Amino acid sequence: MSYQKVITTEQAPAAIGPYSQAIKVDNLIYTSGQIPIDPATGQIVAGGAAEQAARVMANLQAVLAAAGASLKDVVKTTLFIKDMNDFGTINEVYGRYFPQDPPARSCVEVARLPKDVLVEIEAVAVVAPK
Repeated sequence: MSYQKVITTEQAPAAIGPYSQAIKVDNLIYTSGQIPIDPATGQIVAGGAAEQAARVMANLQAVLAAAGASLKDVVKTTLFIKDMNDFGTINEVYGRYFPQDPPARSCVEVARLPKDVLVEIEAVAVVAPK
């Protein structure tokens, strides 16, 4: 029997539309795309692609933690970046969070992201069944 649970945490930015930060179904966790908003201030972090990517990863970690998971449980990510010229910078920051056995990943350049940020990342994680 499948069980769906809405995941929310104040340690990551609140949803800015009609969606949840994440949904957990049985042992699968699907996060919404995280953007570089500091949950303490509600503002986009200062700086460029590196700073934004680091904040996105911190937000992703917070949502996963609220669902009982960590980055080690992530099996797939999708990166949306505004400018493919930032790929190397974002990739370097991203790599720090997945030093071993990184998940499968897709990365696409998009014309525009919410709040005109430079990067958005979503993830799928799998945790041990309870």
